[in-house]
Amino acid sequence: MKNKIRFSVISTLVIVIIFMAIFANTICPYDPYQQDLSIAYQAPSATHLMGTDTYGRDMLSRVIIGGQVSVLSTLCLVLIISVFGTIIGILCGYIGGKVDTIIMRVSDLCLAFPGLVFALAIAAILGGGIVNAIIALAIISWPKYSRVARGLTLSIKDSTYIAAAKLAGSNSLQLIFRHIIPNIIGPILVTATLDIGTMMMEIAGLSFLGLGAQPPVAEWGNMMSNGRSMLQTYPWVVLSPGIAIFVTVAVFNLFGDMVRDITDKK
Repeated sequence: MKNKIRFSVISTLVIVIIFMAIFANTICPYDPYQQDLSIAYQAPSATHLMGTDTYGRDMLSRVIIGGQVSVLSTLCLVLIISVFGTIIGILCGYIGGKVDTIIMRVSDLCLAFPGLVFALAIAAILGGGIVNAIIALAIISWPKYSRVARGLTLSIKDSTYIAAAKLAGSNSLQLIFRHIIPNIIGPILVTATLDIGTMMMEIAGLSFLGLGAQPPVAEWGNMMSNGRSMLQTYPWVVLSPGIAIFVTVAVFNLFGDMVRDITDKK
């Protein structure tokens, strides 16, 4: 009973975060890009709950609109790498042979370097911008899904029910979509939900280093980067997006843990 209540609460928080990200433009109490130097560096108050920044912009509005970039880009990234990696893994596990060997060696190459360092190098080559940051992280992150999908495919492709489906006349596409994917989707889903928090931190990290979202676009990572020199004098400029990252990552990590517990009783 307690687990059901916890799952309901965490799921509700996830829905609220995604809802706020989608409808951020409507929810913002002020224009997040409207500058007013006369109220610059105002401390949190009833008028501006999270204070204002260097240019007098409302921090609460910027945190909300920043969530649109941070949350939606993270979900987009996880969707891309999970779908692409799963497709590659299934093909490698089902076909085998040279195709499997070549693709797995490519994935080994991606995994041989420290993830964020490799992403930094790719993002630097591609140039700044949230799209290039997503591409850089996608290039280094798909192997984990391909390896999970490949391992699961290898474990079930010689199963009795697969052999029976072949005898019944099912072709390769039918075997993959009717029998293999439904039986491996659980672990892939768990991996994806647990990966959301990590990907969000890495996107914020690239933006913090100047290789992700570029000003004046509001994104939690670059907001922290822009305000890091004011941590001792005007801490709310840095703490507001920092708390947003902490809370959002914690919620998605808890959600991923609970999804894992539900799908895998062991």
